[in-house]
Amino acid sequence: MACSRWLLTLACLASAYLQYGSVRVTVMESSLQVVQGDSVTLPCSFLSWIPLIRLSIIWTVTPFSDPDSPTQVIMLNQGQVVESPAFTGRVEFAAVPWSADITLNDARVSDAGFYRCVVSNPPETGDPGIGELSLSVLVPPSLPVCLWEGNTDVGGSVTLSCIAVEGVPTPHISWEKLDPDRITLPVNMEGELMGSVKIVNMSAQNAGVYRCSAMNLLGTQNCYVNLPVSTPPDNYPGLLQGVLVTLSMALILLALLVLVLWLHRLAQESKWTHGREEEECFSEIRHIPPLVKRSFV
Repeated sequence: MACSRWLLTLACLASAYLQYGSVRVTVMESSLQVVQGDSVTLPCSFLSWIPLIRLSIIWTVTPFSDPDSPTQVIMLNQGQVVESPAFTGRVEFAAVPWSADITLNDARVSDAGFYRCVVSNPPETGDPGIGELSLSVLVPPSLPVCLWEGNTDVGGSVTLSCIAVEGVPTPHISWEKLDPDRITLPVNMEGELMGSVKIVNMSAQNAGVYRCSAMNLLGTQNCYVNLPVSTPPDNYPGLLQGVLVTLSMALILLALLVLVLWLHRLAQESKWTHGREEEECFSEIRHIPPLVKRSFV
């Protein structure tokens, strides 16, 4: 009778071990958010039926920016903690060995991704316990850069552009004309972080201060453009015609001056050539040999 009771106890213990022979992991939250630069605790609770002498915990992350490159974050292996170089000094276990939770400090945009904790505790059988969650790193909008290009004369066209380099979630870009009355302008988005406004047929009413706003959950950043509008003078066509006439007369006078200089040079060359010929003839007569002179006596 005592033997059968002992065998029954062993059978119950064996059944319990088979049922709970592997680590069970529980993740309380499947999605977390943290502001850039802040700290966050990633939860990973586990239950094991044997002493935690050979407990092993491995945390990995698959970045949103590079889904094909999972990276180890931190590892506990028989009491030894090893941190990944990318997380050195920024990650730690919160309450090891009673919990697999980790605390991530000074959160960066590159930390965003899918995190996985893998817990095993030999000699328990079965597959390791696995818990997964996603982490988003929120970033306030960066100070946008305002630009404009085009012709600010009356009747011209101008394009206002606004670029916000950073922001998670993606900032909303808006344009307003502030004076004399505040007017919201339609924005043409070029990509996720650049918004532009095109103003055609410029008039004096378009002159003033324009503001671009980049806004998300963490705040708003602004930049400004002071847009002038120039009015050409009324006699602009007559002035242009006068300039053209003056240039034409100057070209004609220059051509006449070149012609006079050329004719003067030709006259000087002709005079110099004629004088040279007379001098040569006189020299020939003056040097007639004596014998020739006697032949006329």
